[in-house]
Amino acid sequence: MLLRLLKYLGKIILLVVTLLFLVVVIEYLLCPVYKFNEPHPFAGYRIYNPYQNVDLKKKYKANFQVQSYAWLGLTAGRKNSNEAIYQVYKSQWYDIIATSDYQKINQNRAGEPGYVAVYEHGYGIRKSHQILIGARNVLWTDYPIFQTIHHKQHILNLLRNGSNLTYIAHPRFRHGYDPEDMKYLSNYDGIEVLNNYRTSPAHWDSALSAGNYVTILGDDDAHDISNPDEIGHHCTFIFSDGISQAEITDALRNGRAYGAMIPRPLGETFEEKRSRTRILPQISTINVWNDSLEIETDSVANEIRFIGQGGSLLEKVTGIKTAYYRIKPDDTYIRTEIEFTQGIIYYLNPICRMDKNTPAKTPCPAIDKRRTIIQMIVGFSTLLFVLVNGFVLRKRIRSRRTL
Repeated sequence: MLLRLLKYLGKIILLVVTLLFLVVVIEYLLCPVYKFNEPHPFAGYRIYNPYQNVDLKKKYKANFQVQSYAWLGLTAGRKNSNEAIYQVYKSQWYDIIATSDYQKINQNRAGEPGYVAVYEHGYGIRKSHQILIGARNVLWTDYPIFQTIHHKQHILNLLRNGSNLTYIAHPRFRHGYDPEDMKYLSNYDGIEVLNNYRTSPAHWDSALSAGNYVTILGDDDAHDISNPDEIGHHCTFIFSDGISQAEITDALRNGRAYGAMIPRPLGETFEEKRSRTRILPQISTINVWNDSLEIETDSVANEIRFIGQGGSLLEKVTGIKTAYYRIKPDDTYIRTEIEFTQGIIYYLNPICRMDKNTPAKTPCPAIDKRRTIIQMIVGFSTLLFVLVNGFVLRKRIRSRRTL
């Protein structure tokens, strides 16, 4: 009796695994093949400055990546309650505290000021994840085993209508995205350049060098909010008139924000962290005057770096409150990093050249219909061949057993 039961359970498990295998394989075979556009650097006589005419005193501290208890505790963040997340981040001077549960929009404090609907999409082995800000619904499609650039583009396309903003999460983590991918991918708004697990400035510079105006996000991505070492290391400062979801997403979309890396002395208590980060250096000016970019801070910066096409260092100045960079005719974009003596680094969104009213974005690639059809024919033929031969082989084995 027990042997029969085990055999029956084994058959059920085999059937479930086979069905899951078929679903995954068919999903891969149905992925479109795209004709990616050749990258073109930013060009034009006009300069886009996301901070022009912005009140730099009106800013909000935000974190969009932290996980709470979800899915019966199977995912990261299983020790974190919604209330604990809120209290910990509120105590560290955060204004916007968004919980990015995996494949789930966290509704805690929905309707309150500062609430932004967020979730983290993706369940693949290589951590090719995305952060959806202003999320309306959850996309369950993903490519869990591997992802080519075509799979990544397809996911970004599918995510587009489900939220206000799509950010590529921690691209350097497990090589979920390569810098080369960023030259061609489109249909997303920004990159989580700063993350506790990996920082990814090379990916950002690759996208910007290809003429795709995508903005920065900085997040802790904390999995255990009881550990002070995981809290308050990376964040995003947003210049906005208010903290409604619409105001926050509009500011992020247009680049009225910057990422911050704040050093974390290991073993520091929450109270020590709160005291140390209560007052941070301020940026008082980010202006473009004729052919010059002007950066001014209220504290002496250890170093101000101006970075351009290809991620190359264009110029750096040290021990100064006000820095000027003269924009050259061949400068396509310029992003600024401001490093203070305390080890704090601010990563500003770039100024860039444009010939219209808004900076360029990489156009969404068209589907290569011929290659997509060939892929499907070859793929489904191979799958059918494997299934038929598997069925025939199983039948032969059964017939031999009966002899």
